[in-house]
Amino acid sequence: MPGNRRTRGFIFTPARLACLLVMFFAGCIGLDASPSADSLDEFVHQFESSYHAVQTIRADFTQTYVTEGRTQTESGVVYFARGGLMRWDYERPQSKLFLSNGKTLLLYIPEEKQLTRSSLKASDDIRVPFRLLLSRLELRRVFSRLELAPGALEHQPADRVLRGYPKKAFQEDYQQVLMVISPQFDIRRLLVTLPDRSTMEFDFDHIERDVPLSRSLFRFTPPPGTEVIDQQ
Repeated sequence: MPGNRRTRGFIFTPARLACLLVMFFAGCIGLDASPSADSLDEFVHQFESSYHAVQTIRADFTQTYVTEGRTQTESGVVYFARGGLMRWDYERPQSKLFLSNGKTLLLYIPEEKQLTRSSLKASDDIRVPFRLLLSRLELRRVFSRLELAPGALEHQPADRVLRGYPKKAFQEDYQQVLMVISPQFDIRRLLVTLPDRSTMEFDFDHIERDVPLSRSLFRFTPPPGTEVIDQQ
């Protein structure tokens, strides 16, 4: 894989690319072939405001990385809660846990009996910005241009496809982001195209908002004998 992109921990982009993934769950209601600026602005406003009161989210996910004809796919269940909390339980093909308690990131791989800890602020991991979903969400601070792109990805008739182009500061990090958005303002699919034409895609299903989640879900104590690696 090119550069410093590590599929094992999914640390494969600069921190600035992480910012764009704040836009993780969105939605739509019908689609005009040539929507006006007002209709696009209203859609973006509805998308952003739909999360203002949301406390928690649970979803099934599939994560797919494609580069140079090779495909790597993983899947599991993800949880988000206010306060920058998130938990990614990877179930297939390998069990692993990726967790944020709001300050620290933990990556635990049972098969290797290894736990990696790192500072949230210093991390370039692509999953980090998802924790911001329930705290702040402003698309136009990340993208130079937004547009509705109905022909860019397959989608259900009631869904919308939103495309975002990077600001100048992010142009070396990604080419575009596509989001397939449901009428409930949930992202069904998010596709990031990187400068080398490789892609990272997240597909979400069974999305639930405001499900009861214990705070203990976002805490983890490794079993005895686990190797602990602290990264700066």
